[in-house]
Amino acid sequence: MFKLRNVLRRAIIQADRVIFCKSGHEHSRASISTGPQQQHGTFYEFRTYYIQPHLNAAFHKLTSEKIHLRTAHSELVGYWSVEYGGLNQVFHIWKYDSYAQRAAVRAELAQDPNWMEQYISKAMPMLSSQDNEVTYLVPWSKIQNPPNEGGVYELVSFQMKPGGPAVWGENFQGTVCSHAAPGYAFPVGVFHSEFGLLNRVHVLWWYESADQRAAVRHKAHSDARVVSAVRQSVAYLESQTNKLMFPCSYSPLK
Repeated sequence: MFKLRNVLRRAIIQADRVIFCKSGHEHSRASISTGPQQQHGTFYEFRTYYIQPHLNAAFHKLTSEKIHLRTAHSELVGYWSVEYGGLNQVFHIWKYDSYAQRAAVRAELAQDPNWMEQYISKAMPMLSSQDNEVTYLVPWSKIQNPPNEGGVYELVSFQMKPGGPAVWGENFQGTVCSHAAPGYAFPVGVFHSEFGLLNRVHVLWWYESADQRAAVRHKAHSDARVVSAVRQSVAYLESQTNKLMFPCSYSPLK
């Protein structure tokens, strides 16, 4: 029975990876099963908070104790502490069905005395700055739970040449697929920007550990399929950055 469960789990993981690897006329069929896209109104707000170094521990403690006051108003997708690629940062993703819903949520929060008094009044002085970005899932992506809890997440952000997914989408999908299909990394979601820095696409990957990531990255670099896909996609790339992050205890994505 244990072996059967493992076989089924691996089959489900592989099926999830295949969703990212459809192409051409398959996109229209795949989008039905890949979750809310731009045409459905659903968007994801990326928020990055920069914490004053000497208050990092205090901010994490306060957020852990009071995050339930915030999640009572809207859906939290994930909340992470940045370990590599940025210091004293937290990154979180919030899901909204429409801009009207987000506006209503923000209005409710402003009128919530518990949230304002117990969290905002204490947390805001701990921050040096904040940033946000509105994103949509690309047409061939969905948000997927990793195969296991724990592990690490890598947010890779690509600054693409102007034109959007209609221009770079197919080649970029090929690059993501070349990493996902062989099992080098698990794709949690692929997003493109709507507000913030435009022509930007983000890939959120999951790995078992930072060391496992290092090992599979080395292996991927010698894979002819990966090399070929990257060469085709890089023609549309201007720059890229990444962050390795650990999920917080209260993050829905563990």
